[in-house]
Amino acid sequence: MTVVIDDPLIARMDIRRTLPLHESSKRLRDLCPEGPRVYGVAVMGDVSRRRWWPLAEVLDTDRLRVMFDAATEETGSAVVAAQQLAATLAHVVIGRVMPLLVLEGRAWDIGLENLWVHVDSEGSIDWVGVVNPLLRALPDDPHFGPRGARASRRIGEGIVALPSEAALTTWVAHRAHRALEPLFVKLYQVSGGAMSVPAMWHTVGSAVVGTATQLPVLVRGSELSWMHVATEETGMGRAQAVLDALVGFGAPVRGLGRAWPTKVLLN
Repeated sequence: MTVVIDDPLIARMDIRRTLPLHESSKRLRDLCPEGPRVYGVAVMGDVSRRRWWPLAEVLDTDRLRVMFDAATEETGSAVVAAQQLAATLAHVVIGRVMPLLVLEGRAWDIGLENLWVHVDSEGSIDWVGVVNPLLRALPDDPHFGPRGARASRRIGEGIVALPSEAALTTWVAHRAHRALEPLFVKLYQVSGGAMSVPAMWHTVGSAVVGTATQLPVLVRGSELSWMHVATEETGMGRAQAVLDALVGFGAPVRGLGRAWPTKVLLN
């Protein structure tokens, strides 16, 4: 039996104008009703900023060092602490947006300047928000109206169409690379080299692959009414395209070859 959690942060959101991102995030939250912050993001204009801070502050404050020291004390290992933080940063930047990209062919801006994080009472990141809620989407997104009208309509309130699947996945990969590269360098410095930067990029590959393989199972097991959901093959193709683009930007996201049941993704 699924237990629906009434999350106080979500309940207190003051949404004055519903945008496509609000609709998509609601569908993503419904994928995991017992943990509604697992998928989707908040729009910063809708929430109180208590315990929220810009992710970019990691680069010029001691926030990451404080998190690393706390994780090291808790786990007793600098290596484990670095691994945990690398996975957290990867999830905040790209792991959060991949479900929307895989399922709906949409994406919010994951640029470092657009992302905020919410922390719990112990200082651990437990939710993500965006300043600019504008979504990038595909030309055939249902938001743009009936199929015949989509050829002439590419911009709507809170959403804009990119020319193709390749353009969308490349844009996501580019924004992820620009955001994660300085974050991983900072983590390497803070951790005293406990984890190499290439190893951190491998966590990104794992996050992308994990999303593409897990989400179809969640969708099949849900009773959600989605605006549109990509086929499993299409969703995995999008994930593969993101990985390919990251490699093209010089990010070593691919580790040793792994045998996946579909043989579509090679991380």
